[in-house]
Amino acid sequence: MTNIDQNAIATLIAKEDIRDLALLYSRGVDRKDIALLRTLYTKDATDRHGKHFSGTADEFIDFLERSLPHAPVTNHCICNHLISVDGDKAEGEVYALACHTLPDGKGGMVEDVMAVRYVDRYRKEGDGRWRFALRDVSFDQQFVLPIPTPKESPMPPEQDLSYKVLSTRLFARGARA
Repeated sequence: MTNIDQNAIATLIAKEDIRDLALLYSRGVDRKDIALLRTLYTKDATDRHGKHFSGTADEFIDFLERSLPHAPVTNHCICNHLISVDGDKAEGEVYALACHTLPDGKGGMVEDVMAVRYVDRYRKEGDGRWRFALRDVSFDQQFVLPIPTPKESPMPPEQDLSYKVLSTRLFARGARA
């Protein structure tokens, strides 16, 4: 193989690893898997979620750990993901739809639906894993809809069907393949 071919293959592998990183973030939030989320950021990473949060990644994950129990259901769906790789650094833009079922403060529930873009910087660390060095979220569209209060509580995240059916390490709680 030529160097060009090897570089192209390395870039494709890096992009796929970075796409997995973004998908694991969504899974971590939606399954309320704080241990998994802690593996996805560099030690010096920052996260800016608009008016909701701005600070270190550790502080952001602590914020999620306090906030997620109040959201019975969250669902993050990745759409477009454009990535530029330059050696052990990369940057990207992830379009996503995020839905959060939340208490309305009056005894009912609402669905908070957002079209967001994650503007990211990634870094490949010494262990060969790509991690977020920066997540900066743009909230492009948001609307809140009242929804009927569910008749039963949602399944606890640690009892999710994926943990029972899918057996590889990629899907294990708190793990990162």
